[in-house]
Amino acid sequence: MGNVAFFFAMQGQMLTRTIVAWDLTGQATSLAYINLVVAIPMIFASLVGGAITDRVERRQLVMIGQCLILLNDLIILALLATDQLEFWHLLCTAFVAGCAFPFIMPARMAITATVVGPGLLQSGMAFGAAVMNLSRVFGPAIMGLLIAQYSFTGAYSLSVVLYLGAILCMLGVKRSRSVPKDTPKKALLADIGEGFSYIANNRAVLITLGFGLVPMFLAMPFQSVLVVLAEQAWQVGEGGLGTLMAVGGVGGVFGSIWIVKRGEKPQRFKLMIGSTIAFGICLGITTQVSNFYLAFIPLLLANMFASASQTVNSATVQLLIDDRVRGRMSSFMMLSFALTPIGVFPMAMATDRIGAANAIVGASIVLVVVVVMFVLLSKTLRGIDGAVTAKLAKAKEQAA
Repeated sequence: MGNVAFFFAMQGQMLTRTIVAWDLTGQATSLAYINLVVAIPMIFASLVGGAITDRVERRQLVMIGQCLILLNDLIILALLATDQLEFWHLLCTAFVAGCAFPFIMPARMAITATVVGPGLLQSGMAFGAAVMNLSRVFGPAIMGLLIAQYSFTGAYSLSVVLYLGAILCMLGVKRSRSVPKDTPKKALLADIGEGFSYIANNRAVLITLGFGLVPMFLAMPFQSVLVVLAEQAWQVGEGGLGTLMAVGGVGGVFGSIWIVKRGEKPQRFKLMIGSTIAFGICLGITTQVSNFYLAFIPLLLANMFASASQTVNSATVQLLIDDRVRGRMSSFMMLSFALTPIGVFPMAMATDRIGAANAIVGASIVLVVVVVMFVLLSKTLRGIDGAVTAKLAKAKEQAA
């Protein structure tokens, strides 16, 4: 329930923040700036956030981060209520959010992994992804409705209520630590260094992490220029943008259900590669469909494949790592969230020059090419199924 409330607010605010920035400036590059000030602190703070996740009680860390985001939205709500909101206010609060997420997300991911255990990890993460994607359906839809009926104030008021609910729900979650409380701690920089060393000495983890970042940087930024695509390609307003985001969310839910139904079967490599390529192809097709309603089909499929790819990739990384470094490895996975906002910048610049449809098609083509190069050049990635099987067998031995 805490995840539902948190992600509902977070996904809804993606739409709200996009419309507010567009309303204040009328420039696609303003969307890039908003995302950039989120991404920069996420990149640097994620290293610290992961190390701290492995040192402290994880539930408390999540709650502190959520309180910070709640305060953030309260500030924006006050500025809206007094009619004093300016674009630089959005930039400042986006920066604060970018500082908070690197502490919330690794801790939340680590809690999930320890609760469900390795035997159900992929299915557990698929359920978590389903929650996130359901929020992509209902969050933007409800926020769009509130914006239409009560302006931006109504949308931010709801997000405040939801973030508060998420904090209260976390009180019902058991405390979680990677090591006992009285375990001697190294210096923070030493813990960060150990995280890099762990990746350097585990090539399967390194390659899987790297592959997971590719679609998030190259193609997922399309979500932030949807507002421009909706206007240029189909001439639909805020309601149309909310519908597009909702359709994408439905596709993400289908992708999560697919992985849950699939269970813990092997052959993760084929699924990860195939779904990533299919994501790029379907995304490119979406921009070329002139009818707004027919475009829902490839958009839904694109998001379904993207969700499946990301879920399998994340589960594979979690299966390959030890619990003592789970927070730090989860923080490296957080780079996918940071690279998406950074990827908005070149896509937004291309959108201003050649249009949103051409920019997204170009990104889709590059994604497919890079995935094919990964397959051809990386023997480690091709053998990832064997690496996971060996790790699970070792974990069973240690447990026995």
